[in-house]
Amino acid sequence: MPYSFEVSDTVPATPREVYDAWLDSRAHAEMTGSAANASPVMGATFSAWDGYITGRNVALERPGRIVQSWRTSEFTSSDGDSHIEVVLAAVKGGTRITIRHSGVPDGQTGYERGGWEQSYFKPMKAYFSARRRARA
Repeated sequence: MPYSFEVSDTVPATPREVYDAWLDSRAHAEMTGSAANASPVMGATFSAWDGYITGRNVALERPGRIVQSWRTSEFTSSDGDSHIEVVLAAVKGGTRITIRHSGVPDGQTGYERGGWEQSYFKPMKAYFSARRRARA
């Protein structure tokens, strides 16, 4: 039975900067350190992490919310797509990113147990910190 969970962290950027980087191929790749094909267009397909992740934009509300269908190469053919909702809120020091990940196939707990932190939050903090230093 698929399950859902929520994780969050703060990055040193504005919600608009995070939103725009998430949906831009070059910025998404720079932000995560792996190839990405992204688009700010509703209904467009995307891939991230060298094709490990694929999906489609389901809802886009700039600059505060992104909803995407989401599947990895570890999903079986009988697994439905999972969904992520990325909620971006301005807070002191940057943006609070909350990821609500639903429809995750049984047994795939790595996303909840550090996957989002290691693959997104940690590299995003480094990416946006470097951008801030470059502008200073």
